[in-house]
Amino acid sequence: MRRSLAKPHPRVAGVDDGAFHRADREAPIAAVVLSAPDYVESIRTGRVTVDGTDATERVIDLLRATGPLEGVRALLLDGAVLGGFNVVHLGRVHRSLGLPVVAVTRRPPEFDRIRTALAKWFPRDATRRWKLLTAHRLFSVPTAGRPILAAAVGCSRRDAIQLIHRTTVRGYWPEPLRLAHLVASAGARGAIASRAKVKARVRRPAPGPVA
Repeated sequence: MRRSLAKPHPRVAGVDDGAFHRADREAPIAAVVLSAPDYVESIRTGRVTVDGTDATERVIDLLRATGPLEGVRALLLDGAVLGGFNVVHLGRVHRSLGLPVVAVTRRPPEFDRIRTALAKWFPRDATRRWKLLTAHRLFSVPTAGRPILAAAVGCSRRDAIQLIHRTTVRGYWPEPLRLAHLVASAGARGAIASRAKVKARVRRPAPGPVA
C-alpha cells in the first residue's frame, strides 16, 4: 500500500454511522470513496441494526455498491462498531473486499466499562463481541493535533499511519470518515425531524367551538 499512497491522489473509502436513538431499530450508515485528499467520487447510504450483528455484511455490501473497487487502496472505519454495539469483523471485511482495513478512534476505549456493558446487555454473545472488539491491538497515531488510536488489518502500522496522514485535510480526523459521518447524520436528522413534526400534528388539540 505504501507505493499507492505515494501517488498524487490515491483512492480511499470511509464508512461511518450517523446519529440515531437507542430506541431506533436501525441506524444510518454511509460510505464515501474519494481521491485523496478531498475529491469525492462516490457516496452510498445504508442501514444497520442497532446493537445487532449485521454490521460486517452491511459494510461489505455498502462498499461494493459504491462501484468497482480495483482502484480503492484501503478502507477506513470509525472504530470497530456501528449502530451501538454492532461489531464489525475487521478481518472478514479485509478478506471479502481484498482491502486493507484501518479502524481509528479518538480516545482510548474504556475496556472495563465495555466488557461490563456487553455482559449486561448481550449475555448470549458477549464473548463473541468482546473477542471481535479486542482482536487487533491499538497503536498511537501522531497527528497535527492530539494523537488518535488505530487498529490495522491487511497492512503494517507504518502504512496505516501514512494512510491516516494522507487523507487528513484539517485537524486530525481522516476526510473519508468526516464526510461519511456527515452524510449518514444528514439523513438521520431529516428523518428525526419528520417524525417530530408528525407527532406534533397528531398531538395538536382540535379547535374548540366558535363563540
